[in-house]
Amino acid sequence: MDFKQMLKSWVVVAFGVLIASNTASGIHYDSHEALIIVVILLSACNVFIKPLLMLFSLPFIILTFGIGIWVINALLFLFVAALVSGFHVETFGSALWGALVVSITSGLATLLFGSPNQRRGVNINVGRVGSPPHAGPQTRGTAEPRRAKPVIENDDDVIDI
Repeated sequence: MDFKQMLKSWVVVAFGVLIASNTASGIHYDSHEALIIVVILLSACNVFIKPLLMLFSLPFIILTFGIGIWVINALLFLFVAALVSGFHVETFGSALWGALVVSITSGLATLLFGSPNQRRGVNINVGRVGSPPHAGPQTRGTAEPRRAKPVIENDDDVIDI
């Protein structure tokens, strides 16, 4: 992920936290510096801590059909609020609301402003094995068999909170 993309994702997360603090009565920040620190910490938690939490709680996530990810995001929201002295999340319900707002904001930003590969999702190319359909009888079986094209994986660098 390049610096420009990382800066965009931080702005989107900051916008989501700003919306969450204005729409929820239990989320407050004292200064813009606290908001910047919260955004950086949320991004770092999503990169380093969230994958481990999702791995350990995978049965819960599967059992709840993915709603467990929302709970993990809310717990990370509470964790960051405990670390930053100028950012306050009063209840777990407020943390759930904040996590939902930030996730929706990030999703909408990816949908509207993301690269075409991020908007389309994963592309799978399926190749045909064997001779091309236009090959005549003289070339069938004499040429080396063709191999399927490799699957192209989409490497999203989206911060989901």
